[in-house]
Amino acid sequence: MSYRLTVFSIVFLMHTGLMAQSAFQWKSSVSGGYTYKYLTNDPTKSRFYTLKNGLTVVLSQNAQNPVIEFRLAVRAGSNTDPKTATGLAHYLEHLLFKGTDKFGTLDYDKEKPLLDEIESLYEQYRGTVDPVKRKEIYAKIDKISNEASNYAIANEYDRMMKSIGGKTTNAHTLYEGTEYNEDFPSNAVDQFLALQAERFRNPVFRLFHTELEAVYEEKNSLLDDDYSKVGEKVLAALFPTHNYGQQTVIGTIAHLKNPSLIAIRDYYNKYYVPNNMVIAFAGDFNPDEMIRKVDRAFAYMKAKPIRLYQPAPEKPLTAVQKIDVYGPGAENISISYRGYAQNTRESLFLKLIASMLSNGKTGLLDINLNQQQKVQTSGSSYQQMKDYGVFNLNAGPKQGQSLEETQRLLLEQIDQLKRGNFDANLIPAIVANDKLNSLYEFGDNGMRVNKIVTEFILNRGLNWDKTLNMPQAMGKITKGQIVEFANKFFKENYVVTYKHLGEDKETIKVEKPIITPIHTNPSAVSAFAKKLYAMPLKPIAPRFLDYKKDLNLAKVGIADVVTVQNEENSLFSLSYKFDIGSRNLKLLPYAAQYLNFLSTDKYSSEEIKRQFYQIACDYSFSVENETASIFISGLQENFDKAVNLVEYILANCKANEQALAELKNDVIKERENNKLSKENIFRGISIYAQYGPNNPFNDNLSNEEIQKISSAELLSILHNFNQYRHTITYYGPKPLAGFTTDIGKLHHLPNQFTADPPAKKFTYTIADKAQVYFAPYDMLQADVCWVHNNGGPYDPTQAAKINLFNSYFGQGMSSVVFQTIRGSKALAYSTGALYSSPKKKAKSYTMFAFLTCQADKMGDAINSMNELLNNLPEEGHTFELAKANALNEIATNRISKEGIIQAYLKDMQLGINYDSRIDEYAGLKDLTFSSIKAFHEQKVANKPYYYCVVASEKNVKMEEMQKAGPVITLSLKQIFGY
Repeated sequence: MSYRLTVFSIVFLMHTGLMAQSAFQWKSSVSGGYTYKYLTNDPTKSRFYTLKNGLTVVLSQNAQNPVIEFRLAVRAGSNTDPKTATGLAHYLEHLLFKGTDKFGTLDYDKEKPLLDEIESLYEQYRGTVDPVKRKEIYAKIDKISNEASNYAIANEYDRMMKSIGGKTTNAHTLYEGTEYNEDFPSNAVDQFLALQAERFRNPVFRLFHTELEAVYEEKNSLLDDDYSKVGEKVLAALFPTHNYGQQTVIGTIAHLKNPSLIAIRDYYNKYYVPNNMVIAFAGDFNPDEMIRKVDRAFAYMKAKPIRLYQPAPEKPLTAVQKIDVYGPGAENISISYRGYAQNTRESLFLKLIASMLSNGKTGLLDINLNQQQKVQTSGSSYQQMKDYGVFNLNAGPKQGQSLEETQRLLLEQIDQLKRGNFDANLIPAIVANDKLNSLYEFGDNGMRVNKIVTEFILNRGLNWDKTLNMPQAMGKITKGQIVEFANKFFKENYVVTYKHLGEDKETIKVEKPIITPIHTNPSAVSAFAKKLYAMPLKPIAPRFLDYKKDLNLAKVGIADVVTVQNEENSLFSLSYKFDIGSRNLKLLPYAAQYLNFLSTDKYSSEEIKRQFYQIACDYSFSVENETASIFISGLQENFDKAVNLVEYILANCKANEQALAELKNDVIKERENNKLSKENIFRGISIYAQYGPNNPFNDNLSNEEIQKISSAELLSILHNFNQYRHTITYYGPKPLAGFTTDIGKLHHLPNQFTADPPAKKFTYTIADKAQVYFAPYDMLQADVCWVHNNGGPYDPTQAAKINLFNSYFGQGMSSVVFQTIRGSKALAYSTGALYSSPKKKAKSYTMFAFLTCQADKMGDAINSMNELLNNLPEEGHTFELAKANALNEIATNRISKEGIIQAYLKDMQLGINYDSRIDEYAGLKDLTFSSIKAFHEQKVANKPYYYCVVASEKNVKMEEMQKAGPVITLSLKQIFGY
């Protein structure tokens, strides 16, 4: 089957401006008194400025929604950590949320001497070997830190961001860079810039020892993650001299235990300079106004000479290196090759080859291994860094398959590539799909700024033209060139990593120091924050949906139709939504999986995938507990072809007994792998608490029942599935009349829908006393979840109250739960709480809380959470910020495109025929703390909770769990049902 692109696909791609080599050319322009560079035909319309102090500013205007995405990035990460203080860049990232001499403090003049003493003590601690003396010094650090916290305002930065409508405060450190992420409403530009400029002016490293504990927890979480351990060992083998392999982002345990605040300050002064930084905005703003304000805000920064990490070239790898990694997770194999520097022709080849091997549809791994069911799973990827890249193949073995056999199968696909055993038209098909994906990506502001800062970190943004032109450059690569390159590149020069199931005897956890809970002063407000809050803020009026105007409701035959017209581009998305799922038809998920391997009288299963790939369309069949959806998307020009093909496949798919036999074995193997995943165990035990022994998570067929499934049963479901009642939704360029005419011809509907099979019912638990469910797992940390059901049905009058309660109590860095358990007591790295509303009217409300902590802290962490669940602290300032943020989030949210359809269907599930946010917004305005306090006392406090604990039996004490309630140890069979 050929991958020949349709004529329209080529015309479409030319129309986007992405086909011609000359499409992206650097130009200069002047506007508003500032000179900037830009690329012709840049889909992000980005302006690249360089201010007088060397600061790079990139502005990408997109006025669809009144929000702005922000990134500040520094070209300094773990590569630039001192050899004697690895993890330093990551420490600094955490500390840049702690404030300055102007905010985060009640009285900096009184606080500073104490901070200076803490800094000095850490230097003593770092230089001391004797364990007794180290303990004495840390006790002093703890004592003075507690005293200094009397003057600190913990999380004031987060509160200020919340006050101006920020929702996603975050940051991360990588090898070559550190990025700080924010979003905010477009009416708060002045406040936002004032805060960010101050944040980086003179950061103060306060509350360090509790944040140090958070980093310890982060390190322990990585030590509990098998795949993080694999990645670290692979990099060490691929890069025996480069810091990619010799220094980790988090740092070594020895260095984590011996931090230096002086070294962190020196690092900040050295690398956080304007000529080494980029600020990027994407969203609703006037670029001329924005650049003027950014310049004014950050003009205080002074450029300095900068020397980044200059590695010596790695010597070529000339032998296969084998690595064994052990852990409780599923077995896996990876084969890794060292790649090339960014924006080299060699890296372009490797990026293309990664897609030729695995693109989810027609890659060599997709067709020859996944489609033919020779392995459990397989894939390929190319990770690009500045100096080198990493090309990776990975696979999970089937039941009874050795890792060595899985390795052989992966390498066979490399041999196929080297021999040229692939269709040359796979290359233009990949290019076409990449360009199509770009249309989706560049419509999202977050994607825009992420790509921009990545470019800055890799090459200061100088190669933005090459990056945008990458699909076109790929399209010029020939089959012969791929074969030639593959034969030169893929040799006995790789690292093969066997991830075994077993105990990891190398893991050493980071031990916790003794920490006295600090004072967080949540109601205090710095002088800087007061000034920020007083700045005028022009309100943004909410824009609610009118379901009678913003979408179209119609009928096609006996099916309901819901559409929204796409007036932006030529893309469509179509779905058939059914109100039945696995609870109605237990074999339905197996039928959906089986479909992936079935042929028709016209097409093999492999040819079906190629058909979709060549027309740049896609389809899927997804099954949930209570719903199922058939989803089709792509270019509108190929709408008829894509829909016809799906209809034909469903009506004419035929049995493949060998595929079914392999599918059964794969399902059983996947089940075994699920039982090795702590995330799945934790999810299963929490659902067990919510519903009891008979619940949606463990309501599964037995392995014996799976083996008895017949093709006839599955084909009967597939051939007749459109006979069940379903709603047709469409977002695309066609107006309603044109769409209903087209879909009426293409989609075959019965004269009358078949009655839906009854759904299996599950009963929510009603606890009369506390109960602990424990699931043992080999891990350093402990995961704990609280569950209490509060009944139903859904009450729309409670929506505003629940929204505000969640914002104040358990969601975000400034919430009561986060400030207390992590900020003040350093008992957990991740923690939160949520009063969960049902998705359907008849369902139950449920109160959840969770935390992840070191196992030896679990008792203290549980007590701390219980105290908050039973007694809601009143923090007036935090409450007002939570309320303002909840109102602002609704006011600035513009639901558009497919989101209109999703919002409509979601409200209809709750029995509401209008935009439910209208009532929620109105209800928020009148809420007071007493309203939330009463809600907490009625729904949350002094309730008998189910405690769900996943931890190692070696690391947690049974008596600690028994303090919470009687302990029942659940087996994996009880949790999973098989």
